[in-house]
Amino acid sequence: MSWLFGLNKEQQLPEIPQLPIPPSDLGYGGNKDDSGKDASDDKKMEAYRFDSAALERAAKAAKDLEASKYAKDALEMAKMQETTQQFEYQSKIREYELAVEKMSVEKERIVQEERRKTMGDETKHHQQRSQYQDQLARKRYDDQLLQQQQMNETNLKRQEDSVKRQEEMKRSTMGYEADLRHTNDMKRVEAELKGRAQIERENHDLYMEQIRLKAAEQRMTVMESIRTVGSVMGVGFQAFLSDWDKVTAAAAGLTLLAVGVYSAKMGTGVAARYVENRLGKPSLIRETSRLTFFETLKHPVKTVNRIRSKPQDAIQGIILRPSLEERLRDIAITTRHTKKNKGLYRNIMFYGPPGTGKTMFAKSLATHSGMDYAIMTGGDVAPMGREGVSAIHKVFDWAGTSRRGLLLFLDEGDAFLRKRSSEVISEDMRAALNAFLYRTGEQSHKFMLVIASNQPEQFDWAINDRIDEMVEFDYPGDDERERLVRLYFDKFVLQPATQGAKRLKVAQFDYGTKCSEIAKRIEGLSGREISKLGVAWQAAAYASEDGLLTETMVEERVEDAIKQHKKKVSWQMEQQSQPEQERKLLAQYRSSKDLSAVNPRTSDHKS
Repeated sequence: MSWLFGLNKEQQLPEIPQLPIPPSDLGYGGNKDDSGKDASDDKKMEAYRFDSAALERAAKAAKDLEASKYAKDALEMAKMQETTQQFEYQSKIREYELAVEKMSVEKERIVQEERRKTMGDETKHHQQRSQYQDQLARKRYDDQLLQQQQMNETNLKRQEDSVKRQEEMKRSTMGYEADLRHTNDMKRVEAELKGRAQIERENHDLYMEQIRLKAAEQRMTVMESIRTVGSVMGVGFQAFLSDWDKVTAAAAGLTLLAVGVYSAKMGTGVAARYVENRLGKPSLIRETSRLTFFETLKHPVKTVNRIRSKPQDAIQGIILRPSLEERLRDIAITTRHTKKNKGLYRNIMFYGPPGTGKTMFAKSLATHSGMDYAIMTGGDVAPMGREGVSAIHKVFDWAGTSRRGLLLFLDEGDAFLRKRSSEVISEDMRAALNAFLYRTGEQSHKFMLVIASNQPEQFDWAINDRIDEMVEFDYPGDDERERLVRLYFDKFVLQPATQGAKRLKVAQFDYGTKCSEIAKRIEGLSGREISKLGVAWQAAAYASEDGLLTETMVEERVEDAIKQHKKKVSWQMEQQSQPEQERKLLAQYRSSKDLSAVNPRTSDHKS
């Protein structure tokens, strides 16, 4: 046992037999292969085979150890080494058990992971199958709707053809009956006329004698009536002339009657002018929301709805640039609070290209602020001539009588508010301008003045001095054009198409994408031109045979609108390129023509 106590270091330690690893392919029955069993038995027998030489060496080592003074320590050391090896062996067994447990856990994890993947694939497959079935169902539903629509159209066409045939048969039958009735009537009338003619020929002498007797009797009656009336009138007039009291009373009565008629005529004129000033609408006002007494009686429901209506957003239904919308909303809020606090209204000028929403916002501003609005145009002042001054005073007098406050919107104000220093204007226009300046010299708490113009540089300097704020309305941008196209396509095409009573249908195409493409192509068009484009789409659908608006028809109307806009722009460029002298001569010619139209006698006398 020298190897056990470590005395003979040159002799190597015998190998410790390793624990056999259980095979992974064992079944639940625990049966092994015969060849594997024999091999393991041979290895065990070799491990426990008896070696006599080793026993002798062990005995000798034991004797030497017993004779040594370190025998007890060596024995303790051997025990400790043996204990350590046992602990190491047990730790290896535990590591092996942990490895086996870890392998089982890993195997279970892999199985669960594969199961989750399988479930995910199955779920994905079910979803794809459900989506495919849903697509098939939708396609089948669309096909059914299309077939139903085609069947409805076919039935409708058949019904129309049947009605047409019935109408034609009815008209032919009525025509035949009318011809027969006309023939019978003509024959009957002919027979009656022949019978009457024969009777008149036979009784001609009797008829003539009756006529002579009736004429003689009527003549005698008329002569007797004339004699009776003449005698009565003569006696009465003679009695009237002989009585001077009756003559005086008759003269006084006739005088009072004439005075009464003249007074009634003059009083009626004064009352009519008063009613016109207080309740009527001046001749220069083209449109107003102010209700008169007679309109209130004529439309009581409309009046009640207007009184009960609540103010809405001033920008509602108006598509403008975000910065302009914010500024106009501030103006609307300021105007509304000015009315509530009975402050002085501010005069505002809207300038910019035509069709950009100036008039629309002015109406919305008045409605939002709880005021009445009145619209007048500058072109109506020139034809009035000398009456223009009185008409302007009537407008401002009428505006001052509004209890709710009046927003006076002057459209195309540059037509008569031109510069007095450089422009060639008539005396009547100059007088009208002076009257306008006189009535707008101070701010009022009764009315608010809003002037709109496409050429603000032509205003007189005094007009510019009376403006408190100027707002520019420009052409819509890219986003605004797309919103306008979508708005008017929905208003003039989609909404009428959804109403069954109207004859309008829309073909299947991507409306949103088409509106975006159109908005990019119509750069430079105003809001009014875009609204007219929507009306053109509606008119094209109504003009077609089946009332169907196709994508090709939409494109054609867009191309027409673009060409027309380019033509208008070229005309404007040609007009701006005219020499200054030609424009002055043209303005002078127009002013002289206006004067001759106002006072034709003067023009005839001069000629």
